[in-house]
Amino acid sequence: MAAVDEAYRVGNPRPADNRAETGERSRFYCAATLKDRPIKVREWLVDGLIPRKTVTLFSGDGGTGKSLLSYQLAAAVVTGRAWIGKTTSQGSVIYMSAEDDDDELHRRLDDILRADGRKYDDMKGLTLRSLAGEDALLAVDSQVALMRSELFKELDARAADEAPALIVIDTLADVYPANENDRAKVRQFIGILRGLALKRDCAVLLLGHPSLTGLSSGTGSSGSTAWNNSVRSRLYLSRITDNGFEADPDRRVMTTMKANYGRVGEETHMRWQAGVFVAEASETGLDRLAAGAKAQRVFMKLLKVFSGQGRRVNHVGGSSYAPKLFSEHPENEGMTKRALRAGMEGLLASGKIVILQEGPPSRRVSYVAEAGL
Repeated sequence: MAAVDEAYRVGNPRPADNRAETGERSRFYCAATLKDRPIKVREWLVDGLIPRKTVTLFSGDGGTGKSLLSYQLAAAVVTGRAWIGKTTSQGSVIYMSAEDDDDELHRRLDDILRADGRKYDDMKGLTLRSLAGEDALLAVDSQVALMRSELFKELDARAADEAPALIVIDTLADVYPANENDRAKVRQFIGILRGLALKRDCAVLLLGHPSLTGLSSGTGSSGSTAWNNSVRSRLYLSRITDNGFEADPDRRVMTTMKANYGRVGEETHMRWQAGVFVAEASETGLDRLAAGAKAQRVFMKLLKVFSGQGRRVNHVGGSSYAPKLFSEHPENEGMTKRALRAGMEGLLASGKIVILQEGPPSRRVSYVAEAGL
């Protein structure tokens, strides 16, 4: 051990994967020592959507189908097949549900297998656990810090035995023990789950519900902003509506709301059919680029109009929600709230618009403004 410490002291960092496995603490090291080390390729469970070794938050209102869709993902990973048109990495899966009982898990799996022409023997790599009606907390709130619960330790031990590529946890409200608005506790909890993902070299998919503000704004956010800030990827499953009108109740869209390692704003369209979701064709190529560019142009145009009138608009929801107000403006050029929301996200990502604040510390108000003004 002394020789190892001496090698470290002169600037040779220990591999991060070894630290995750042994529980050893991280240490400082000189960046120059990385010069001759091979660069590891980033690993994905689903390319561009769900990275390995970290936590992805998958939100959606109750009844939209996020549990079913994540179950389909689990079955796809086990067999190495595509998931709603997306390539997956193959491996075993642990699926924990605090909402569905064993009978419901059986029924849903039967629909999935029938739709994909698979057999139960193909699911030997899928481990299920129904916690419906049980204590499903993965942490205990000591009022000072969150502590790993006995259930978490049981999950970790199972993951050590099975080396899963994916762990699905359904849902956040059942497994998280503290106030969802407590920023410190939220970050601790995501840290606990990310530690599991790193230690077991897998992706962790945490299902959750959006708040009323997250629903009205279309962002799918919930509670403290720490949920969004702490995860490296966030997906949002929603119904397809325009000003409250839902033309087809069987259609859904999954939107990439956050992607530290990829692009935000990607949409995957699907339809509920015979008990499962199937991928639908969506706009691609020049048509999609043109629609996105138009949405951004119209958003910027109307932002200038509103700013010139002294009217503040925001990016989170409520009566001053920019996409909603702009979609109702006579100069919206046919852009819907959904299209303008996507345009706003693109403009925020590119830095063409920014979020500013005004008012006293006790009543700060956020608003959208053109960058540089």
